Amino acid sequence: MPQREKFASRLGFILISAGCAIGLGNVWRFPYITGQYGGAAFVVMYIVFLVAFSLPILVMEFAIGRGAQKSAARAYDELEPKGSKWHIAKWISYCGCMLLMMFYTVVAGWMLAYVQKSATGAFVGQGADGVAAVFGTMLGNPGEMIFWMLVVIAIGLACCAAGVQNGVERVTKVMMICLLAVLAVLCVRSVTLDGAAEGLAFYLIPDFGKLFAGATPADQAASFAQAAYAAMGQAFFTMSLGVGSMMIFGSYIGKDRSLMGESLRIGALDTFVAILAGLIIFPACSAFGVEPGAGPGLVFVTLPSVFEQMPLGQLWCSLFFVFMSFAALSTIIAVFENIIAFSMDQWGISRGKSVAINGVLLIVLSLPCALGFNVWAGFTLPGIGDIQSIEDFILSNNILPIGALVVCLFCTSKRGWGWKNFLAEADTGKGARFPQWTRVYMKYVVPALIVVVLVMGWVPVVSAWIGA
Repeated sequence: MPQREKFASRLGFILISAGCAIGLGNVWRFPYITGQYGGAAFVVMYIVFLVAFSLPILVMEFAIGRGAQKSAARAYDELEPKGSKWHIAKWISYCGCMLLMMFYTVVAGWMLAYVQKSATGAFVGQGADGVAAVFGTMLGNPGEMIFWMLVVIAIGLACCAAGVQNGVERVTKVMMICLLAVLAVLCVRSVTLDGAAEGLAFYLIPDFGKLFAGATPADQAASFAQAAYAAMGQAFFTMSLGVGSMMIFGSYIGKDRSLMGESLRIGALDTFVAILAGLIIFPACSAFGVEPGAGPGLVFVTLPSVFEQMPLGQLWCSLFFVFMSFAALSTIIAVFENIIAFSMDQWGISRGKSVAINGVLLIVLSLPCALGFNVWAGFTLPGIGDIQSIEDFILSNNILPIGALVVCLFCTSKRGWGWKNFLAEADTGKGARFPQWTRVYMKYVVPALIVVVLVMGWVPVVSAWIGA
């Protein structure tokens, strides 16, 4: 049996794992949700749920991968008690990663397209309506959508084909360092704009009264619960949990460091990028009188018109979408590696063959999303939306929470890997220890919270179906 590939450095592990977590959820979804739910008050709630909810599951995924020295394809088989069926969960991981890439490759393509459009002056002189027209034209052009999707897939496959150290680690380390550098430059530019102070105050000074803005006294509890659910959902989804994407990186690291300490660093870096993304967006929106809770269109329609109003706006807009592209591609490469390693472990094939087979699958399976905004735009589901929204709903509202629930139960149940085995693996090496006293919390409270995420994700859909 060939020796398992390893990361060349601890820094590589931290940056790649963080790169998997740092994606469009941080720099696209987080700012507009924060804008919708009261700014700094929402950020506080998000961080609480990140520490109490997401980080423990992250440690568990790493522990399963390192304990088994396998990806999700064989990790459960290696660690489960004989005769048990935990290994069935491997298919949740594989299908979840594939489903994520079916639409993530398309959206990442938008980012690359916007780098090109910004650099060539497509947004010069355009207001929000003009930028919206550019965006709409791109979505309506199947050739352009497929082209950028193929570019993204080609980049991801090329990195993974070169191997863990020479491809995935080397490229992602450079990309993450560049991401942080561009992010810092954009933050400085944004916070020094005239009129940025109001946006900074909204984002950095908690005011829990804003969670109840516009709500009657009778509705305040519901408003708080809605904001808390949004914060919990964001904290859960931002870490790429539930599809074994972190399990594979656990299998590539040694046992010299405890997994709790490494997870804290990765969570801190993930949160740091999300916070800095807000420091770009909220001061800029404040300076130019734009509503920061504008929804998903904030990045693709509103912000290009905001950058256009700045001195050297074309440069800042281009840099912003370079940053967005790096965030998206870091996740693409990490999840591609998970898919490719899964196939290698499950079927015993070479890396080259796995790249070729999964590359064809990824291209074919990504086509429905690319065509769902034009050729197949008429295909929608009530309460959910178009093809991309359907794929996102199946993944985010179903596969991710179910996968995370399995991980949590596997690590806490006597019928699974068990609490003692999990703790022994998590605490191996130097660094922070996983708190042993949390067993009851991890066995009952965290699974209950995951079930809440699962159920609440279906509430608006079922309401729409009943209303229809």
